[in-house]
Amino acid sequence: MVKFKQNIRGNVALGVNPLGCKQAVLNQIDYVKSKGTYEGPKKVLIIGASSSYGLATRVSLAFGAGADTIGISYEKGPKSEKSLGTAGWYNNIAFREAAEKEGLTAKNFVQDAFSHETKQEVIDYIKNDFGGKIDLVVYSLASGRRTDPDTGETYYSSIKAIEEPVVGPNINMQKQTYYTETLDPATDQEIADTIKVMGGEDWELWMKALKEADVLADGVLTTNYSYLGTELNQPYYGHGTLGRAKADCDDKADNINELLTDINGKAQIVVATAVTTKASSVIPFFPVYCIGLYKVMDEKGTHETPIMHMDRIYREMIYGDKAEYDEVGRLRPDSWELDSDTQAKTKELIQKLNEDNFNSELTAYDIFYKEFSNLSGFMVDNYVDQEVSLEELKALEF
Repeated sequence: MVKFKQNIRGNVALGVNPLGCKQAVLNQIDYVKSKGTYEGPKKVLIIGASSSYGLATRVSLAFGAGADTIGISYEKGPKSEKSLGTAGWYNNIAFREAAEKEGLTAKNFVQDAFSHETKQEVIDYIKNDFGGKIDLVVYSLASGRRTDPDTGETYYSSIKAIEEPVVGPNINMQKQTYYTETLDPATDQEIADTIKVMGGEDWELWMKALKEADVLADGVLTTNYSYLGTELNQPYYGHGTLGRAKADCDDKADNINELLTDINGKAQIVVATAVTTKASSVIPFFPVYCIGLYKVMDEKGTHETPIMHMDRIYREMIYGDKAEYDEVGRLRPDSWELDSDTQAKTKELIQKLNEDNFNSELTAYDIFYKEFSNLSGFMVDNYVDQEVSLEELKALEF
């Protein structure tokens, strides 16, 4: 029988508990069901569907709005007891099994979303097996690299400052330490490469391919998740390479809106709140911001996990009547995080942190660590340990 062990290197999770991942997905489903149903889209494509925002979106739309979904992700299955694959692999399987029990279609494409081949395979599936049209396209892809489908050149993103280095506190969950880190400024090439990977180019390519193939329903909506943050994280986020990539998504949204004009479609940038994801855990300084923010928001009753946040976005804002937009038309569900009192208290708390108290009751380190662990199937509520063999894991089909 396989033994599951949580293994962390720095702030990167290496171990996985497949059964814990399944329970985590079931917990998300239960949360959505507890909120009841809502009127929403019925045929949905989610690009980047296997974890965090993408998975939570898929769960909300399927089990809240009754949507059939197509999910695209790049994940790895089990090979040996020391190489059990990725959490997203098991999330895909758990979601599909649960959705099919409800009579919903849940098709998983586990391959490179950046390639022309994947786009064509998805289009063929929509035409032949998915009713021919989709009414929502969600772009939630997080990747550290991208191969240009036309040139074959591979680009790598960089999480760096721009012009001036940034110095600040960070935490190491593996070593349980609090330390000072310096984030070097990016070169012009690194900025350009980060935009190439994490900007809106592939989103626009997807929408062009889907439009040309005539698989977009009249009135189609496409969403892309962004993050703007506050003065507490602007130096390394909004004013860094990540911010440049997000700004490129804004530009591409304008292009997509023009593309969809004749079918009454819309591209919507959604500025999400700070949540615990595999990506946010490795952004320099960001974990310190989170353990301060989460403490304040938890006490106010406004802290959200990805499923709570995504379900609110689609249930109450996009397909409800509580939408909040900024001056350029971006949806702003991050208003709870940006609340002036919340930010003032977060800043005050962070200024008190040091190596002796960062993981104490003063902060929400315990919440952050648990949510981080949940991403790999550990410390999951309602999980009951059980035996499973490697052969059984290998037999699972996505």
